[in-house]
Amino acid sequence: MQIIRLTKIALVFSVALLLFLIVLNNITDYGSNLLFVENVLGMTTVFEGNQLMWRSIDSPLVHTIFYATIILWEGAAMVFCFIGGYKLLSRLKAPQAEFAEGKSLAIAGLVLSMLQWFVAFITIGGEWFTMWQSEIWNGQDAAFRMFACFGIILIFVYLPEFGENSRGLSEEENTN
Repeated sequence: MQIIRLTKIALVFSVALLLFLIVLNNITDYGSNLLFVENVLGMTTVFEGNQLMWRSIDSPLVHTIFYATIILWEGAAMVFCFIGGYKLLSRLKAPQAEFAEGKSLAIAGLVLSMLQWFVAFITIGGEWFTMWQSEIWNGQDAAFRMFACFGIILIFVYLPEFGENSRGLSEEENTN
């Protein structure tokens, strides 16, 4: 049972570390990453004659707000995962129900990050700003990889440990 718990904790901390590096990169290489946002929102490399160009946004202020929102969103998910991982670690040897209760912040961080990759990148960037049409400024494959990886981790973290029922109690704890 301990190895499953340790694996869940390690995966949550791994996501927190990845999100930390993403936030760090977005801050320390601000210009390069802002350039990506400017080109996606500006729809600079979509198909010629695109009838959806009315959606493009050329405002540097909007670009900056959008990019800052992305960084803050990633930062919030990172904090939830770090704290969630710590809560799980602190309950490593706790009864199953207590360990299961400690999953909430880790799950919140994973879902928050998944929502970012799906909503901001795949939905808004990919479909609203037709990022899928760009050979240069297309982050949909990377966004899907992140969404899928975090989704797999979320499922694994959420799943009860062997012998738990739907309330997170073992058969022994359930009878008490």
